[in-house]
Amino acid sequence: MRITVFGATGAVGRRVVAEALRRGHEVTAVSRRPAAEGALPPGATVRTGDASDTGDVARLSAGQDIVIGATRPVAGREDELVAVTEALLTGLAPTGVRLLLVGGAATLTVPGTEGLTVVDTPGFPADVRPIALACARQLEVCRAERRVDWTYLSPPALLEPGVRTGGYRTGTDELLVDAAGRSAISMEDLAVALVDEAERPRHHRVRFTVGY
Repeated sequence: MRITVFGATGAVGRRVVAEALRRGHEVTAVSRRPAAEGALPPGATVRTGDASDTGDVARLSAGQDIVIGATRPVAGREDELVAVTEALLTGLAPTGVRLLLVGGAATLTVPGTEGLTVVDTPGFPADVRPIALACARQLEVCRAERRVDWTYLSPPALLEPGVRTGGYRTGTDELLVDAAGRSAISMEDLAVALVDEAERPRHHRVRFTVGY
């Protein structure tokens, strides 16, 4: 497959690039600024581009099978997430290229709460709320889109660097928790789930989630 990854030098993006290369795919790794030496695994075609620029999106997705969006704004600029999503959708609309987005867990419902979402749970961290709300708006933008074959992946509550096990469970709109009540996955296994979905698409114009 020919895969373009926006946000390729970020924590999740780097792992997606590595996972796709590991499976023999042709990967175009895109970041806003020229990638520092060693920032990306060897084998990727490195390009500079801005996911918020529809022209860059169209140019860097031309001839590709799928675009994976793994961008994340810096603190204080969370609203950029929505603008980037709109630009990705607009740039891809004429191309017919699929879009797989790494989103947020904010709008997943919490098991046993009769539909309470993650962001509305008591004690939800105030410092995380701005990006959580931006992710909620990001999902709304996707759900209103009819031109692009998009897929939105919500991670579990805890997403951290860790070990690639290759194992995970999938769900739809409810937070996945294990027997101990923990909702988590490593960034490495999130990348596995993303590339699995790229190779064997099972979700079209919907959100899904993963977890252990």
